[in-house]
Amino acid sequence: MVTSETAVRKFSLLADKGIISAADLAAAEESASARGLELEDVLLREYPVSRKDVLEALSGHYHCPSIEYDERLPVPPSLLEGLDPERLVTGLWFPVIIEAATVIIAANNPSAPGLLEEARRLIPGQRHEVWVALAEDIQWFIQDFLNARPGHIIGTERTGLAYWRNTMAHWRTRLACYRNDLGRVRTWLAFLRWGLGFIALADALLHRQPYGLSRYASFGMIGIGLPLAAAGLTRYLRIRRSRMSPPGHHTLVEVTAATVQFLEDYHFIEDGFRQETKKTMLGRLADLLYGHSTILCPVPASRERTQLARERNVLAAQRTVAACYRTIYSRARTGLAFIRTGVSFAGLGLGLMTFYGLGLITALDAVLAVAGLMMIADGLLWYLPVRKEQAEIPRSPVKF
Repeated sequence: MVTSETAVRKFSLLADKGIISAADLAAAEESASARGLELEDVLLREYPVSRKDVLEALSGHYHCPSIEYDERLPVPPSLLEGLDPERLVTGLWFPVIIEAATVIIAANNPSAPGLLEEARRLIPGQRHEVWVALAEDIQWFIQDFLNARPGHIIGTERTGLAYWRNTMAHWRTRLACYRNDLGRVRTWLAFLRWGLGFIALADALLHRQPYGLSRYASFGMIGIGLPLAAAGLTRYLRIRRSRMSPPGHHTLVEVTAATVQFLEDYHFIEDGFRQETKKTMLGRLADLLYGHSTILCPVPASRERTQLARERNVLAAQRTVAACYRTIYSRARTGLAFIRTGVSFAGLGLGLMTFYGLGLITALDAVLAVAGLMMIADGLLWYLPVRKEQAEIPRSPVKF
């Protein structure tokens, strides 16, 4: 802990700029001294002083640049080899950057005696330069970057995990859009079904009573059914040809696999629960998650945030695979709806032709039969490619 006079002098720029009054600065120093805290901590937490203002005051006092903690900072692993975290905590300094053979040292007190000599002894380099940083930021640097083995930097790892969560969220959103389009297809299929239903009813009435009032009622039903069927068919074809038209199931699975491949880079679980599902692409992808869906107790505890970030990503990966399953099931459900409707109308059209024989109204029978057969064929194109991918949805082995 620095002396009272030195502590106040370090942040005198704050009073000079009117950010805080001299009386408040003195009161903050007195409070920090009585409670055994650093003055900068009290200023940041109890006074309207920003981190930028505190860093600017420290930079002006020590006549050197300042640096803030950022977990995205690509600290070279070569700077961290052989460093003792306890020594860095005691001296409140940390190597952060190499620029043109110059090692940048972040320190809370750049003018501390022996700091540069110690840094030169522990970290090889042609030149060493000290920049000022908040004590809290130095602690974050040490906690994040020195509790991982070289090559697996924790600070940047959390940023990478966040990136993959965003990637998976984007893909799940895309899958949701596909499912919405499939829902719209089924909605317009209902219009098509209603239209064909009116036509089928009119067809049956014309076969039964080709003359009289029923004839006019039949033509009225045809007049209602044709626009409904045309509207449903037109909207369906438009959705199918649109840019949001769902891709094939192999594409869905391949992209889903690409969005969860981060597990190979960020998870180091040797022993995990294994379960064999169907030998399909998506089934094997689901099996992969069992080896990573394991709650670990991080050691040291400072790695807990990163471990929790890993677990969030595993859960996000499970949701992504489940979203792919839902999309595939939605495709299958859409295909089955087409097949079911097609069988109904094809059977009805063929039945009417068989029962009543050929005649003037046979054209309507043929329309129903052909429409039904086309819907069966289209439904099979939706359903059959995804039939083999209907394995179990992955579940976490962790019991709550």
